Amino acid sequence: MDNDEIRARILYALARKRKWGESHTAYENMLKQFKSELLGREGMKLAGNMAEDLIREGLIGKKSTGAGLHVSLNPRRSQEIKRLIKEKLDADI
Repeated sequence: MDNDEIRARILYALARKRKWGESHTAYENMLKQFKSELLGREGMKLAGNMAEDLIREGLIGKKSTGAGLHVSLNPRRSQEIKRLIKEKLDADI
């Protein structure tokens, strides 16, 4: 699994659960789709780093809550997010 596919899977996991804008989920939930048995410890670290990159790029927004860090997709960049998912995973949102 290459970096672009990991990034697309993270975005797809949030989009599939309709986590756009004010609808957010715990940070850990977006990484639950990756199995540590398949990726290994280094792969899980890589997935975490890809998630942080998506936050820095502004595709994913973060929000501090009493329950910890929560994340959601940036609705202003929805077309770009959908395009990335379509290109890498061939999945429609």
